[in-house]
Amino acid sequence: MNDAPHPALLPAGLYDLLPPDAEIEAEVTARLMGVLASHGYERVKPPLVEFEETLLSGPGTAMTSDTFRTMDPISHRMIGVRADMTPQIARIAATRLAHRARPLRLSYAGQVLRVKGSEMRPERQVGQAGAELIGAEGQAADVEAIAVAAEALATVGVPHLSVDITLPTLVPAIAEAYRITGERAAALRAALDHKDAAAVAGLAGEAGDLLTRLIAAAGTGSVTRAALDRLDLPKRAREDRKRLGAVLDGLAAAVPNLKVTVDPVENRGFEYHSGISFTFFARVDPEHGPLGELGRGGRYQAGAPATPEPATGFTLYTDTILRTLPPVPRRRRVLVPPTADRERAAALREAGWITVAALARAASWQAEARRLGCSYVLENGEPRPVAAYDRAV
Repeated sequence: MNDAPHPALLPAGLYDLLPPDAEIEAEVTARLMGVLASHGYERVKPPLVEFEETLLSGPGTAMTSDTFRTMDPISHRMIGVRADMTPQIARIAATRLAHRARPLRLSYAGQVLRVKGSEMRPERQVGQAGAELIGAEGQAADVEAIAVAAEALATVGVPHLSVDITLPTLVPAIAEAYRITGERAAALRAALDHKDAAAVAGLAGEAGDLLTRLIAAAGTGSVTRAALDRLDLPKRAREDRKRLGAVLDGLAAAVPNLKVTVDPVENRGFEYHSGISFTFFARVDPEHGPLGELGRGGRYQAGAPATPEPATGFTLYTDTILRTLPPVPRRRRVLVPPTADRERAAALREAGWITVAALARAASWQAEARRLGCSYVLENGEPRPVAAYDRAV
């Protein structure tokens, strides 16, 4: 009995990207990166693996359970395969580019590998493209990160784009003011993540009414802002509210057509974030719900724990972005017989055609063109539609 897997079988969550999807992904990534470059984000390329102690430090700590690890046979030290590129960019900024003027704008694109997928994202290998704005503290940096990401997504044609903003530090500020700590704080966090108002009221004590009203405050930017303005928040939470208001005003000026919603208690996936955070969604049909996450980002602390540096940024997921885009018209393909004019074929390529060179003579060029997926044959210096041969018969 042969137990060897079929050659096309891949581990769960991994897949081959075939024509034309692989080319489309490359083109979309290039267009995303072009937008980031136009805003001054310089591209860096970190390695696929790093030593465990650097890869999983700082913001990388949140990716510990998602990271594949193994022994490096040369150094005999543990190394990890990157599960997210943001920690790598933070490392580069704090070490190789520590001498560069701040704010530092860096961009990146590449593949990451995770131990397991999730219900919303079963893929374990994910294409990322993103940017980090390092060394900028004010809300203008938060606005730039969201606005630049929105422009990049709009440029590649994502329909019905929206962004959901959250405040990962708001609930901790309230819990601190009401002395909610330890297991009780953890249980409260879980209840808030599940939007379980009854459990929140039972766990929060004196803060119960405030926190249940925060759950109900989720909605469009203007609605949530008005709801938060009516709440009597502790001092540190009031600072979060003020910053949110400034960011909403900034987005209204920078990207007035972007749909903005706010969920003031959402925290899942933002555990290491230290301020305004966000997730991008799109709907292919306005009558239906969101089609997965297109990307997410937010404020965090870069650099070593002893010398933290304010930063914000975002990561876009190319696989999800591709699923939101309308079908891309295929470029015209023309079969070039061995005797055809090579200079004319080169001119066609410059004009956007795909030329496929025939490597041997064929009894029927139209049949050969069909076999190789070409709709034209180069004949007497001009592309002739294969269908024209049929009409001539």
